[in-house]
Amino acid sequence: MRKIAIASGKGGTGKTTVATNLAAVASRNSIRVAYLDCDVEEPNGALFLKPRIDEKRPVNVSVPGVHEGMCTGCGLCRDICQYGAVAVVNRNVLVFPELCHGCAGCWMVCPTGALVESQRTIGQIEIGRAAKVDFVQGILNIGEAMSPPVIRQVKTTAVDADLQVIDSPPGTSCPVIESIRDADYVVLVTEPTPFGLNDLVLAVETVRTLALPFGVVINRSDTGDGQTLDFCREQGIDILAEIPDDRRVAEAYSRGELACDTVQDYSSIFASLVKRLLEG
Repeated sequence: MRKIAIASGKGGTGKTTVATNLAAVASRNSIRVAYLDCDVEEPNGALFLKPRIDEKRPVNVSVPGVHEGMCTGCGLCRDICQYGAVAVVNRNVLVFPELCHGCAGCWMVCPTGALVESQRTIGQIEIGRAAKVDFVQGILNIGEAMSPPVIRQVKTTAVDADLQVIDSPPGTSCPVIESIRDADYVVLVTEPTPFGLNDLVLAVETVRTLALPFGVVINRSDTGDGQTLDFCREQGIDILAEIPDDRRVAEAYSRGELACDTVQDYSSIFASLVKRLLEG
């Protein structure tokens, strides 16, 4: 199985457009494809792939539960927590579950058993199928701060396939790292604008720090300026595809339709991209 992560330094570059079209085109060429939507704070791949959801599973994380009256006020739980998720006031333990990372330190050091492991739900996984594509998406509950546990659950839920397309969150923060860290290859989607280039530089630094092989897809390549091309050439970065701007694609996008189903030229672009990624 080849794991291809689709990422971008900023939102709005066309990352999900590339990911969904890549998955759809690959699946039509006798390739077993799994699409994983790891952009769990705002998953929207389903708008274009239109999967049938067969199963939903909650995503739970470990947090400390409190046995009232057993606390001696020693403060060991407070001292071991590096995230400020536990406080001790007059022998009363206060837990802030949104800050907890589930490390288990607090209930392991508690000498009286006042703290124990408990569970809380922070999101859910939806599993289904879109035509020939196996589909998994994570949805983080509104108001939750930490998405990596949901992303991990998406990736461990994924079925076996020849090609696994991972639609990552935008940016370069922890959710992105969790999404791409075990990928075989990372496709960085950018646009030829000063903002696009600025965030591409950050994304390139990130994948190089993780020692992951990568290449760049330039979306709306016939707009903007040539600085992005110059940067890639100077840095020795492979340009995997250049996708031109097309009003027909924008109109199809607004209707929730795949570009590869609307414009024949785009189907060819993604077919060539699939071939290059699988042969690389």
